[in-house]
Amino acid sequence: MKHIVLTGGGTAGHVTPHLALLPHLLTQGYEVHYIGTKDGIERQIMADQPITYHAIPTGKLRRYFDWRNFTDPFRVLRGAALASRLIKEIRPDVVFSKGGFVAVPVVVAAWRRGVPVIAHESDLTPGLANRISARFAKVVAATFPECARALGPKGVLTGTPLRPQLFAGSRERGLKIAGFSGDRPVLLMMGGSQGAQSVNATLREALPGILPMMDVFHLCGRGNLNDALMGTPGYFQIEFMNEDLPHALACADLVLSRAGANALCEFQALQKPMLLIPLPLSASRGDQILNARSFEQRGLAHVLPQEQLTAQSLIAALQTLMEQAPALRDALAQAPAADGTEAVLQLIDQVRK
Repeated sequence: MKHIVLTGGGTAGHVTPHLALLPHLLTQGYEVHYIGTKDGIERQIMADQPITYHAIPTGKLRRYFDWRNFTDPFRVLRGAALASRLIKEIRPDVVFSKGGFVAVPVVVAAWRRGVPVIAHESDLTPGLANRISARFAKVVAATFPECARALGPKGVLTGTPLRPQLFAGSRERGLKIAGFSGDRPVLLMMGGSQGAQSVNATLREALPGILPMMDVFHLCGRGNLNDALMGTPGYFQIEFMNEDLPHALACADLVLSRAGANALCEFQALQKPMLLIPLPLSASRGDQILNARSFEQRGLAHVLPQEQLTAQSLIAALQTLMEQAPALRDALAQAPAADGTEAVLQLIDQVRK
């Protein structure tokens, strides 16, 4: 039997592409192992999958003072030792890494034991974990053409693996979940697995100006419900969606979102006109700003920088998005395919030992 190790964690974007690959890998006869953290979102997402999950300790490089900066190096060392032991025991034919700091010791351990590694970078520029992993990987798959070029000979443009369930949503079911009639355009607001606090607050402040134009389906993130807005006509809020997310996407005519690369690929594949509010430099390394700029330059999205975000600017930007939605849908329909599932599977078959 063939064996593969999947790894990645920290955010949903480092995990969900594995779900797109998993059915194909199982069909091809792979025994699938996943190496992640004990309490990370990757464990939650992979909990019901037919895989063997292994937890290792890990740390994080923080660019600010935190007491964990003193203890995390020891966690990383323990994680590296355990990852090496797991790779020795599993003896995988290949490792596929989606990034995040939990992936680094797994990638290094695989390289040391002669196991070929494929790393995948979703953003326009590689994050620190993937910059480290790239040194030990045989191939680095990329979502953006700019990233594939920057990675040099190891870089391969593949797109991002997308779950087939995303394309099986029902507009009628999505409308029923939200309690919408379907007579008006539906705006879906997504802030990622952790929500987007500033965008959540501004969207809610802007509701009096937005609701006359459209209904709002608000995925606000865990712990971010606003009880005072429960029952507001034309406004539906929910913390998080998993199995029902395709239905929410199917009923959406427009999308308001951060600019995480995986989400952008999903919106592109579903041809959803989008208004992007990328995380600012004060809260990130700037990857979402670059992602959003790339989509804007290609005519695939509108962008509203968070520094310019107010209730009035959001209302105006959404009105413009609604007016220009047909042109955006045309551009999205003509763009190269966003689903990289088949391309990544081919890479796995090519590099496995």
